[in-house]
Amino acid sequence: MADPEIVALRALIAGRTRATEVAQMRRDIDARGLNFGLAADVTVEKVSANGVPSEWTSTPKADADSAVLYLHGGGYVIGSLDSHRHVASEVGRAAGTRTLAIDYRMAPEHPFPAAVEDSVAAYRYLLEQGIKPEKIAIVGDSAGGGLVVGAMLAIRDAGLPNAACGWCISPWVDMEALGASFVDRAATDPTVQKPTILMMAQTYLAGADPKSPYAAPIYGELRGLPPLLIQVGAAETLLDDSLRLARLAGMADVVVDLQIWPEMIHVWHLFHPVLAAGRRAIVSGGSFVRNAIKGE
Repeated sequence: MADPEIVALRALIAGRTRATEVAQMRRDIDARGLNFGLAADVTVEKVSANGVPSEWTSTPKADADSAVLYLHGGGYVIGSLDSHRHVASEVGRAAGTRTLAIDYRMAPEHPFPAAVEDSVAAYRYLLEQGIKPEKIAIVGDSAGGGLVVGAMLAIRDAGLPNAACGWCISPWVDMEALGASFVDRAATDPTVQKPTILMMAQTYLAGADPKSPYAAPIYGELRGLPPLLIQVGAAETLLDDSLRLARLAGMADVVVDLQIWPEMIHVWHLFHPVLAAGRRAIVSGGSFVRNAIKGE
């Protein structure tokens, strides 16, 4: 039986007027995120993480000695602290940690590899705050989900210690949109379509190699990375990105937990205030992080 909440949500999203100009797209995604609001027990603290505008969110039971580094989605072109605060804070609650969400630089103003550089800078900030690497989880959605792995590769290449784990939500890891799911899932995905992905990739790369591992981590050497959780919806055009990432990580002997959620759309976690499956997915991811930080 179909989930009535996701049926209603898909219809709502499909009926939206879609902006094509970047400034309006940014305003729209921020407004939708802010409209969800925050739980009453969430505290917010603005900080500069080695020059990257960022904020801590925390809930009463958060462990001050551990942290989630949250990388928002939006195709490296849109998205912000405002658009994702409501989900980043609940990710931290589920993980039992504080969350450091970063407002990394975006294209077209700041193309690749600015987002990767800012993610590494923020990771260094956490280490400088005295948080041990084995107490840090890197989490992100969509472009941010791909950035989780791209940042891990850059962190490793910089000679820094690995984080405890990575949690990739509906990750975008292929700048060329080669997955068959862009065709066979096109009718079921109300959010992401191939032309938009290719436009955002072109904007982000600004002439850089689409196979650069920091942008498209499916072309990276993943051996030695920490455990990964990959959550993806069965209705997503980006489904094959997750399948390819899981396969390649597994072939590199990385511990991978791949979860394909029936009926779910792109980053359904964003809709957790109105979608029970979004809340369940966050709880599941939080459990993965808790276990990784405990060394289990």
